[in-house]
Amino acid sequence: MAFIIAENLKKTYGVGEASVDAVHSMSFSIQEGEFIAIMGESGSGKSTLLSIMGAMNTPSSGTYSVDGIDVYSLDSDQRADFRREYIGFIFQSFHLIPYLSLLENVQLPLVTLNLNRKEKIRMALDALEKVGLADKAARLPNQISGGEQERTAIARAIVNDPPILLADEPTGNLDSHTAIEIMGEMQKLNASNITISSFAPPNPKMGA
Repeated sequence: MAFIIAENLKKTYGVGEASVDAVHSMSFSIQEGEFIAIMGESGSGKSTLLSIMGAMNTPSSGTYSVDGIDVYSLDSDQRADFRREYIGFIFQSFHLIPYLSLLENVQLPLVTLNLNRKEKIRMALDALEKVGLADKAARLPNQISGGEQERTAIARAIVNDPPILLADEPTGNLDSHTAIEIMGEMQKLNASNITISSFAPPNPKMGA
């Protein structure tokens, strides 16, 4: 059985003649270990689809299940628990807190977990090591390059080893060389988990 199953997902904004389908009757299944690229122009619904898959945006109709869980039958508290357990997010704008070190930024998803401080530090350092930034753990975001900021965002997303990694145009603010490097990092980290990433032109080769 597929790990992710979507059936007739639809998301409509507005009503009547002013309504717009951001996601229109999408059905798909995804197995563990797959790397999925979603291609499309700005405004084509990529971010909306990712937000539905991340349990942040209730679809207008259709069903969405992960690991046998009907995600949108859960209440808001249960969906929050689901996100903590199953989802890692990478955003185009990184969303790093400027006054926190890289180590502290990466620890943020662990705040609500029942772990002691030493264990949280160990997990954050392990995640930074995976993206080649353990030696810069004490630096602030403005003391590293754009590519390193993106790697920090990846480390934060994978720190608790989520089964699903969702990336919304993660290379959109990077030059082509750095973007290719970042995609390589994400594919290496995807060995056993699911990665779903959106891309917009002019970088169609990123989906290759």
